[in-house]
Amino acid sequence: MLPRLPPLNAVRAFAAAARHLSFTRAALELHVTHSAISRQIQALEAHLGVALFERKTRQVLLTAAGHQFYAQVGPALEQIGAAAESLRGGAPPRTVKINVRPTFAVRWLIPRLPGFVAQHPDIEPQVMTSTLPPDKAPDPFDLAIRRGTRGWPAAMQVHPCLEDEVLVVGSPVLFARSPVNGPASLASHVLLLSRSRSNDWVHWTQRANVPALKPAGCLQFEHLHFVLQAAVDGLGFALAPTSLIAHDVASGRLVCPLPDVRMALSSHCVGVAPNASPQTQQFVQWLLAEMKTPSA
Repeated sequence: MLPRLPPLNAVRAFAAAARHLSFTRAALELHVTHSAISRQIQALEAHLGVALFERKTRQVLLTAAGHQFYAQVGPALEQIGAAAESLRGGAPPRTVKINVRPTFAVRWLIPRLPGFVAQHPDIEPQVMTSTLPPDKAPDPFDLAIRRGTRGWPAAMQVHPCLEDEVLVVGSPVLFARSPVNGPASLASHVLLLSRSRSNDWVHWTQRANVPALKPAGCLQFEHLHFVLQAAVDGLGFALAPTSLIAHDVASGRLVCPLPDVRMALSSHCVGVAPNASPQTQQFVQWLLAEMKTPSA
């Protein structure tokens, strides 16, 4: 039995609003009114039973649930559009299938994709999120991005491409209420951890020469992007890879109170499938250039 689908027009409205972080721009894209977008998203939230957006006076932000939903439905809508185009007799879509972990997709790749699409409007990037290593992927892909050199198919060309470090981050309000002037100050704060990086705290305290340091409490989440959203919302502090916090730090949503206390991580690597298409090679070239920019 197929699962009960949400209203697809509402999903389309959500995806447009999530991409622009604006109901007004979504309305312009879909040629409807602002109120129509708002009603459709409210209907979708009621159907799902969760809030997808945090509504502020002059902007909207994705909630943790909204980030997760967008990471999955965005590529799905692109696939539906490509399928329809192929039946209309158009040219076969020149797609590039990119296999990435959900947090990297939401926090690093998707915010940068508009730049690639603007440069290459004839190429359709399809983001496939998975927590499995590339050699266990259930579906074929053209390239994958993962941390480290393990778990890759033997035939793939794998290149280290993005250096990374862990920093302590939290909301400005959190640290204004209880300042952090050194590692010991973190004892008054709640630690936010993801299950996929549950050992970071032990390793970080050793790196900071405070192995006996205990936080005031600990909250654990399924994925790192939930951890970072919880940090933005002021629930506690997190140990975050620098690659995933650039936009939040630049916008002031997160701050780093101990910028000199850093812990090195394994580099991100790009693996390219054998006999990669010219479109895949173009995407890889763009990707490597993005990873060399200061904001990466």
